[in-house]
Amino acid sequence: MKNIITLIFTISLIWSQSANEIIKKAEKLVKGTSSVATFKMTVATPDFKRTMEMDSWWEGNKNALIVIKSPRREKGNKTLKIGNEMWSYLRRTETTIKIPPSMMLQSWNGSDFTNDDLVRESNLAKDYVQKLIGKEKFRNTNCWKIELTPKPEAPVVWGKLIYWVRIKGYIPMQVDYYNEKNELVRSLIYSNIKNFDGRNIPAKMKMINHKKKNHSTIIEYLKLKFNAKIPKRIFSFQELERGN
Repeated sequence: MKNIITLIFTISLIWSQSANEIIKKAEKLVKGTSSVATFKMTVATPDFKRTMEMDSWWEGNKNALIVIKSPRREKGNKTLKIGNEMWSYLRRTETTIKIPPSMMLQSWNGSDFTNDDLVRESNLAKDYVQKLIGKEKFRNTNCWKIELTPKPEAPVVWGKLIYWVRIKGYIPMQVDYYNEKNELVRSLIYSNIKNFDGRNIPAKMKMINHKKKNHSTIIEYLKLKFNAKIPKRIFSFQELERGN
């Protein structure tokens, strides 16, 4: 009888979670209030494969700085986001370019991730209406399946997202992105769960481009520290244009 009561309580707890709460917890798990990271990005197409290593600093969805460490020809190139504005710095020409809002969905540095993805401009909990579709086995893991549709005033282009979140630990599993014609455009697959700074999170994220055959980009965290105290100078033009 005790086991039955425990099971009923657990099921009730699972279904009492709102879709918004689940999304918030999943996003907070992988983002934190702030974070400092070193990661590797591998872009693969039928014609070539290229790898970059980068350092990054994030303050939620507000501020971000990404600095390319390698390869040598791109070393020192930077991306800075302050509030709703974004700039790109090219070391070789010592040129700073402002990225307009119309280009936030453009490819970041030739990858399958967009400018928006890299600097975390969009906020899933605020920009979308969340609906808990159900609970299902996804990639052999018990997950919540959530549908996200954009709010009318939200600055997003996707027609909808389907987001799978692992019930145990609120770990993101996969996000499918659909356009306004309900066509699947891309999928973000999370895998390789590791412990970083006391958190179990996916160390690997693979973006698959369904509109371009055999095009994909993988991000792998090498180092990651959460809720770090980031100096204010990091999110500044002085830091953006400082030589390395």
